[in-house]
Amino acid sequence: METVNPVIIQHRPLILASQSPRRSQLLREAGFTFKVQVADIDESFPNDMPVEDVAPWLAGRKAQAVAHLIQHQEIILAADSVVILDGVIYNKPADHADAFRMIRILAGRQHTVITGVCLLSQEKKKIFSGVTKVWFAEMTDEEIYYYIETCKPFDKAGAYGVQEWIGHCKITRIEGTFPNVMGLPIDLVYAALQEFG
Repeated sequence: METVNPVIIQHRPLILASQSPRRSQLLREAGFTFKVQVADIDESFPNDMPVEDVAPWLAGRKAQAVAHLIQHQEIILAADSVVILDGVIYNKPADHADAFRMIRILAGRQHTVITGVCLLSQEKKKIFSGVTKVWFAEMTDEEIYYYIETCKPFDKAGAYGVQEWIGHCKITRIEGTFPNVMGLPIDLVYAALQEFG
C-alpha cells in the first residue's frame, strides 16, 4: 500500500505581530503554530497615499516594529485590514456613534476589504494584499443599533465582523475570500510561507 506524505503546513517558527483574535483563529484553523508578539505602532498614514496601498504599508511597519525578535529561522507575520468605499478608508470606529455612522454608510452598498500582509525573516521580506468585494443589504437603524449593542465591533475596521450577526444576516454577496474579510488572506499567507522554505 502506498504511503501518502502529509502536507507540510509550516517549515519554520512563526511570530504573529497582531493582537487580533480573528487572525490567531484563522492561523490555528489552517494548521499553523505560532507565538503572538503585539506590534504597537502609530497607524496613521500619509494623506496622499493611494487607499489600496495603506494596508500593505501598515503591515510592513508592524513587521519592522518587531523585527528585532527575529532569530535564525523565525518569520514575522504582520497584517492590517482596511474597509474602502468611494475612495475613503473606514478604520476602527472611535465610539458607538462612529460605528453607527460607518455601518449606515456601508448599508445597501458594495465596499472593498483589503488586508495587507508582510512576511519578514532575516533573509527575505514579502509584502502582498488580499482583496475582497463585499455587498451589504439595506439595514434599518434598529438593526444597526442591535448589531452594535450585541457585538460591540469597536476593534474592527469598518465597524463590523463578517463572522458575526451582520455577516450572517446582512451580507448578500462576497467576491474574494471570507478569511480576508475576517482579517487574513490565509490562502495567500500559506502560499507565500512555502516560498520561505
